[in-house]
Amino acid sequence: MAVDPWLLLALLVAAAFRFESITQPLVDAFSWREASTAMMADNFQTRSWNVFFPEVSWTGPGPSYQGREFQITSYIAAVLYQVFGWHDWFGRAISACFGLITTACLYAIALRCWGVWEARGSALMMAILPGATFIDRSFLPDPSMLALVTSGALLFIVFLDRGRMAWLILSGAVVTLGVLAKVAGIAVAVPLLYALVEQMRARTAVASRLFALVAGVGLLCGLAVATYYAWALHLARSYPPYHMAGSGYAWTDGLPSFLRNGFYLPDLRELVDAWYLTWPLLLLSLIGLLLRPPARDDRGKAPLGWFFHAWLLGGTVLFLVAAREIVNNPWNLHILSVPIAAFAGRGLVVAAGLGGSGASAGSIVRAGGICLFLVLVCALPSRLYLSKAYAQTGYELGTELASLSAPGDLVIAVSSTVGDPIAVYYSRRRGWVFPPGGGDTDWSRLRDDSEAISLLEELRAEGAAWLGIAKNARDSEGRRFLEHHKGLLTHLDQSAEIAAETDSYVIYRLR
Repeated sequence: MAVDPWLLLALLVAAAFRFESITQPLVDAFSWREASTAMMADNFQTRSWNVFFPEVSWTGPGPSYQGREFQITSYIAAVLYQVFGWHDWFGRAISACFGLITTACLYAIALRCWGVWEARGSALMMAILPGATFIDRSFLPDPSMLALVTSGALLFIVFLDRGRMAWLILSGAVVTLGVLAKVAGIAVAVPLLYALVEQMRARTAVASRLFALVAGVGLLCGLAVATYYAWALHLARSYPPYHMAGSGYAWTDGLPSFLRNGFYLPDLRELVDAWYLTWPLLLLSLIGLLLRPPARDDRGKAPLGWFFHAWLLGGTVLFLVAAREIVNNPWNLHILSVPIAAFAGRGLVVAAGLGGSGASAGSIVRAGGICLFLVLVCALPSRLYLSKAYAQTGYELGTELASLSAPGDLVIAVSSTVGDPIAVYYSRRRGWVFPPGGGDTDWSRLRDDSEAISLLEELRAEGAAWLGIAKNARDSEGRRFLEHHKGLLTHLDQSAEIAAETDSYVIYRLR
């Protein structure tokens, strides 16, 4: 079967956005989380290939195992390091490839649910959606999660259409991997349940058997997910600093806290407006959202017209129970990229006058004009905003620490954003952020001088040999490290020596 040239165009555009500046160091707006993911890849290659023991390098000599998602992207990166040598951009490239898979699978789902022009529009919108394009070129687990759950959703729809058990088993395995890659993928359960109910209504004679098959596979998948995350929690409770990734859920913060903060909707609005979606794409998505789905698809079959609405519902429920976690770590919004791109694609079809078996030259020109407008007004400004080298000083500090220190040396590093481990990552050593992080402590806030000196001496006693400080370092309250810690700097003048200093950073050799 010939490949739709519109899909090829969408994939080409998607690749252009995702692979652009792919070799940029991990210094962009997501550097903090990217550094941890990259460290886990390093440690798989250099310390242990056991995928069930993800380990970072910013909590001391180790072992520094943490409760994390099932490491798919980082493990693939580690394998590539082993074969081709270490390159920090491998993680970005892996994520970009997963982004292309998501785009293709979204096209296939929209084709089955709505029709050919809606599928084309959905793929084009996923190709340029600002938040999706940037997350898909970041060294994060979210692109693999979205690609896997979207692929699994497509396989499930194929199973419902063809009835072969092999498709159901494959779908369950792929969706399970997606949820293991990032628990936010659990939101896909809602559209899958919707699709099952629709099929049971259409095939009442086999509804009971169909439900039993899906329920059986679903229970096995749920058991696998629960078992892994129980293991992750055990790992977090067994190794200092006892860190389980993720925080800010309704069951930890409490419903009153969520209500006081308006379920963090003002923060969500800022993210949507600034870079994740932007208002022009939001309006286009609303058009697609509010339109009634088609009664028949291009094949004359009753489609799963509300599939993407159900997906949006699943993502909304996820946000309501994990609002603070999502706005603090906004790459978690990626699970919503699929329904938003689908709605924007349908809005594009309506706005441009596309549809039917063919399209006029005028409607194609209008669609091209709308896409060009969205690229210039939404996608490119968001990319420039997010890809700015916010952590450049941390990168430079880390590379200088790498040149000064010896293998096996332990380093302490304070990046431009206090708590960001990017400088530790680029030092290619193990060590600590400062103040030391992990567990329930807030290591993005500076301590007072007396506590900071005490912490420094504890780390020195544990073997820390180097301390690097970015001169523009600020904590989460906006306090400058060099101004806040004058007492600590005086202590360093008496107990350490400056090994390197530039306008951007200073590095001490601890005596």
